[in-house]
Order: sequence, then structure tokens, then C-alpha cells
Amino acid sequence: MAVAGGTLAGAVFTTQVAGPLLAQQVDQEGSVYEQLDLFGDIFERIRSQYVEEVKPGDLVAAAINGMLTSLDPHSSYLPPDEFSDMRVQTRGEFGGLGIEVTQEEGFVKVVSPMDGTPAAEAGMQAGDFITHVNGESVLGLTLDQAVEMMRGPVGSEIILTVVRKDVEEPFDVSIVRDMIKLTAARARLEGDTVVIRVTTFNDQTYVNLEDGLKKTVSDAGGMDKVNGFVIDLRNNPGGLLTQAIDVSDAFLDKGEIVSTRGRNPEDSERFNAKPGDLAEGKPIVVLINGGSASASEIVTGALQDHHRAIVVGTKSFGKGSVQTIIPLRGNGAMRLTTARYYTPSGRSIQALGIAPDILVEQPKAVPQAEEEEASAARTRSEATLRGSLTNDSVTDDEKRVLEEEQARAEEAAKLRQEDYQLAYAIDILKGLSAIAEAK
Repeated sequence: MAVAGGTLAGAVFTTQVAGPLLAQQVDQEGSVYEQLDLFGDIFERIRSQYVEEVKPGDLVAAAINGMLTSLDPHSSYLPPDEFSDMRVQTRGEFGGLGIEVTQEEGFVKVVSPMDGTPAAEAGMQAGDFITHVNGESVLGLTLDQAVEMMRGPVGSEIILTVVRKDVEEPFDVSIVRDMIKLTAARARLEGDTVVIRVTTFNDQTYVNLEDGLKKTVSDAGGMDKVNGFVIDLRNNPGGLLTQAIDVSDAFLDKGEIVSTRGRNPEDSERFNAKPGDLAEGKPIVVLINGGSASASEIVTGALQDHHRAIVVGTKSFGKGSVQTIIPLRGNGAMRLTTARYYTPSGRSIQALGIAPDILVEQPKAVPQAEEEEASAARTRSEATLRGSLTNDSVTDDEKRVLEEEQARAEEAAKLRQEDYQLAYAIDILKGLSAIAEAK
């Protein structure tokens, strides 16, 4: 009775406030053509009677965008200039700040800053909320409108007001727009470990990854000299589904990579790995955090479900949907959510994210004075005491080996201070290598 009464009261209230116009709009038996006539009536009334003159094209674009953005945060209308910008971005070079954003609770939320971009250098972090752009509130704007406010010529300054978790007051961040040139994947050697940093999934990601991996392995002296691989997907906002599949396939010999399921069963697709593993069976650790989204989660889920990699870090962003870019007349396009994707085990990570196998938080920065005090304590030893006895049983060769081991240990300690999560991942591979050698 309580539920029925509440529903009835709501229906009466709606009728009283909105009148016949809304009643016609929500009429379950009204045809689509009648509703389009209603839209036409409203459009004409606005065009002829609104307090200021408006461009009909702007009204239509706003109506289209409103229809799309009402569906979910990732569907939207792309006017011709934005569609052109998007195509440029997927090629890996564009002008801007270098942040991937979404919308949450009416505000713009940073999914992740991109490595080496003005936003990253200014200290923007995944999870930051942008409340104002140059002093103007973004509350109530669509995501596209907020992004448009952040656009501007290369070299111009922008002030973002940021709300950050664990920071009591909002604060301003000054960023100078620049030309963003992304190398989608870079590889480097850390000791005996190959670290592959993947920043985005654009047209160049797989090519960059393959070339970087092969060159770094060659520089290390061959695969026998490598103890494993770290794939760093932290703060990687995603990108092209095809590239996520190719990157996953690079480390899998067989099995499902990802499946997508749309509204109609016939639209479902399944993507499988082909034989061939760039890592040649060596152990892999994948690094993720709250800024790892979409394509990053596809790669992580595939390698995790196949037990091909150990996932380390913190829970990922949780974007488990697929958007299709559909070109429209007039050189615009719409970004439409057309499917959900599922990892090989059949799980959807939508709004849940991927939980790491080993949860490792990135510790907060230690004040300089405390770090210096801790460093001084670490350097005290018997050898530093005045008048201590020397060790005369060690040969010069043995001493040299010990000094080299100490140097490697100091490098590892330095890395822990700079990037604890990465150092943790490398330590895992060292442990796995030691166990393999012992066998």
C-alpha cells in the first residue's frame, strides 16, 4: 500500500506541475512521430521566442548531445572539430593539457594524467576533481562542455581548481598548454628486469611495445639475461580496443583475450590469442592503480585470468564498456556505448575494477629532514666505526664482487624511494628467478 500510494502521489504531482505537454511526452501509447512533433514544437518556440537569438544548429547539437549524455558518462556527440581532434589524438599527437577525464557527481574527475605532459608535470593526480576552470564552475556542464573550457592555444595558461582526497581545501593548479606528443610504450632495463611503460592505447602502442621490448632484451644480452618483465599500466586511461587485444596477444599463446556483448546476441564478439609470446614464457608482473582504465583493464584481466602475470598495485578504475565512434553527416560523429566487455573468465569489471593479486599502495612522500635522518641511520655499520678491524680474508676479486652487489642493492633501495610499487614488482621477479635457479 505504501509503495502504491507513493507512486500515485508522484504521478499526480507530475501532472499538476508539468501539465499536458509532459503528459503527451511520457504517454506510453504515443508514437515516435508524435514525440518528434513535440520536439519540433519546442525547437520552434525556443528559436522564435527565447530572450536572445540562438543559432538553430547549436540547438540541434545540444539536443543530440543531451540525448547521448543522458545514457551514460561515455556516450556523447562529437561536432566536426572535436571529431577531427579525436582522430588526431589516436595518432598520438595533439595540443592540450595531457589529462584523461570523466564526469562524476557533476564534476570533472581526472582518470589519469599522461606521462611527460603539462598536467603530469603540474602535479595532477588520478582521482582529482576539477571544480573550476579559470575561476568558472564546471558544475552543471556536460563533460564535453567542460573539456571545451579546458581547450586553448598551445602556450596559453589555464588555472584549474582541484579537490583532492586527503587535502582539506580546494587548491589551484596552473598549467601551460603544450603540444602533447605521446610515445605510447617505452621499455627500459632495471637491473635484470625489462620494464615496459604503456601510457595509452593509440595506433602506435603495439609497435612501440614490440620494438622497445626487443631492443631492450638485446641490450641486456639476450632473453637468457632477463629475469622477467614488468608491464606498467598505472594511470593509463585506455584507448583503442584493437590495441588492447594486440598487446594482450603479445604475451599469450592461446585462449580468449576478451569478449564483448552488445544488446543483440548476434553482435557479441570473442577475441582469441594467436601462438607466439614476446616474453618467451618469462614471468610478468602488471602494475595498475586507480588511473588504469578501459583498454588497460582488458590487458590486465586477460593476463590475470590466464595466470600469465601477477597483478600488483591498487584497484583499477572500473570502466567495462565499449564505445563505437559512428561518423555522421556534416563531418561530426557520435560516441555511443554499444557493448560491455568481459575478461576470459567471464567477469565484467564495470564499476568494480580489477583487484590486484598483491595490494601495494604507493607511500606518501617523506619530508626531506626525516629522509636524511633515516638515510644516516642506514649507513651506520661496523665498518664506519673508528678503529674497527679490517677483513683480511677477502681477496680483491671477492671484494669487487661484494662492492658490485652493494651497488646493485643501493640502486634497488633508491628505486624503492622513487617508485615503491615498481620496486616491489621487480623484487617479485627477482624472487621468482632465484627460485627457478634453485630448482
